[in-house]
Amino acid sequence: MEEKKFDLNSIIGFVLIFGILIFMMWQNQPTPEELAEQEKAKQEQVEAEKKAALETTEDTVVSTAEDYSNVSPTDSLKIVDLKNKLGAFAYATTLPTAKDNETIVETNVLALKFNNKGGFLSEVRLKEFVDYDSIPIHLIKNGNQSFNIQFPTADNRILNTQDLPFQSSVTKNGENTVVSMKLKVSESQFLEYRYELKPDDYMIDFSIVSQGLNSVVNSSQEINLDWRLKTYRHDQSITYENRYTRLTYMHEGDKISKLAQAGDDEELIEEARWLSYRQHFFSSILVADEPFKKATISSVDLVKDEHIDTIFTKQYASKLPLAFKGGEADNNFQLYFGPTDSKILKQYDYDLEESIPFGWGIFGWINKHLFIPLFGFLSSFLPYGIAIIVMTVLIKLLMSFVQYKQFLSQAKMRVLKPELEAIKEKHKDNKMKAQQETMALQNKAGASPLAGCLPGLIQLPVFYALFMFFPTAFALRQKSFLWADDLSSFDSIYDFPPGFSIPMYGDHVSLFPILAAIAIFFYMKMTTGQQMASQPTQEGMPDMGKMMKYMIYFSPILMLVFFNQYASGLSLYYFISNMISIAIMLVIKNYILDEDKIHAQIQVNKKKPKKQNKFQKKMADMMEQAEAQKQAQQKRKK
Repeated sequence: MEEKKFDLNSIIGFVLIFGILIFMMWQNQPTPEELAEQEKAKQEQVEAEKKAALETTEDTVVSTAEDYSNVSPTDSLKIVDLKNKLGAFAYATTLPTAKDNETIVETNVLALKFNNKGGFLSEVRLKEFVDYDSIPIHLIKNGNQSFNIQFPTADNRILNTQDLPFQSSVTKNGENTVVSMKLKVSESQFLEYRYELKPDDYMIDFSIVSQGLNSVVNSSQEINLDWRLKTYRHDQSITYENRYTRLTYMHEGDKISKLAQAGDDEELIEEARWLSYRQHFFSSILVADEPFKKATISSVDLVKDEHIDTIFTKQYASKLPLAFKGGEADNNFQLYFGPTDSKILKQYDYDLEESIPFGWGIFGWINKHLFIPLFGFLSSFLPYGIAIIVMTVLIKLLMSFVQYKQFLSQAKMRVLKPELEAIKEKHKDNKMKAQQETMALQNKAGASPLAGCLPGLIQLPVFYALFMFFPTAFALRQKSFLWADDLSSFDSIYDFPPGFSIPMYGDHVSLFPILAAIAIFFYMKMTTGQQMASQPTQEGMPDMGKMMKYMIYFSPILMLVFFNQYASGLSLYYFISNMISIAIMLVIKNYILDEDKIHAQIQVNKKKPKKQNKFQKKMADMMEQAEAQKQAQQKRKK
């Protein structure tokens, strides 16, 4: 049997042939220009086919409305196919106004477009407002909203109102404008969207009414309203705007809740009264006369990269059950498209102003009942920047007694420091005894380290309430002051080159945060020095002192970094507030507090019998018990 061997010449030949084929294929491949022309021709062919199909469908619809005698056999088949798809609702396609694209209506504050396909709003423009780039504010435009009722029919179809033609009509009801959009089965059978618009109102009365559809709609199954909205970016900083863009809702009576501020979130809620699709300074709100028994709501964050995702902020969606009994329905709602302004929202029922994040508990109470009325009064006759400064001065003067108490406590501790050091030295081998005598001396003298902390805690609710007030104050929007073009946005004095951004800081430099950081630095340097001087020397105190020195620099850096993209009105407040605090501190230290008089008063207080309160007595008893246990343990060891 002959042995099989590789033929080297054959192998070389095959390789050469294969190489020649590859070279020829490479040489004959189409150029990029030829590929582009082929792709263009293909797209033109697809568009032509779509256009032809659309024209054929429109011709068929016209034929069903006008003259069946002239319809060709092919078109007759298309009419039958259309009826098979729409069933009883195929009648709607024969109505003249149902074939119009849009119905346009305007009030003094709103410019609206209703899409006759689907019957709902395809455009909402707020006539009195523009965005940061002077472009008119649109809450709805270019298909960013979907409003659809999906319902089963008696003949086992599933239809969506967003795909069906509504017949439109516009009438007057006194000064109000009424827009009726009807999806008809016949002249006496229809599903109607009815809108009533007032001349100067952002709230629209909205009803979903059905008549005579008991034989058409299968109301034994659940019928849901599906409302979706992608919120447009309107502010200069998309990051800042997105932080205050949030789905808020009232449910189970008067409970106010929100979906997550960042990321994606979904909830199944019960007894939903209203849903607010808030996009910082503007809102789209659906209010139900009768609460929805349940609702599935969701929010999706669309800003993954603030340098790329610059058109939309959030995607909201709600699935809401409608009441259909025997095919009849009468669901009454209100639709609000307008500013997220507490002054406007308070005019309506159901506490719609609670959709604004004033802060929870006492913080929200302070904002609603103190800062909003105060700022509204001041800004009614002062420029907005000056109103912020005047409000800051009034708040600091009101809180000056707290600062005085804080400094008085620190002064008492400074006066007592030599005696406290002496007690520490006397009982350096018995820390428990030293602590007992320290507490007794402080109690007699009327001085305590806690007395310096408590006034600071009183200021926290005011601090946090103002932190929530400025970013949500609609009145500050697009109001200028000094170099700041918009007190509700950052006050950039320098923009970095395109594409360059510092993590956490941003792509610009704001001036008010820099001024606020400088003021905080000097204020903390002064207060930290006062605190250090009033504290007795203890083991480990050098480490504590080092930590407090770090805080002097850490707090201004936080202000500088995190407030660079916040509202300049907030940074202006912190700047003025800290400057006033420094001034008050200097006045108290140099003109009000006299340490010699304080020392003399302490000596008088020490001679008076001082009764311990329950807390002090309990602490003293605990320390005595601990000291007794320690001594007993030492005796046992001996």
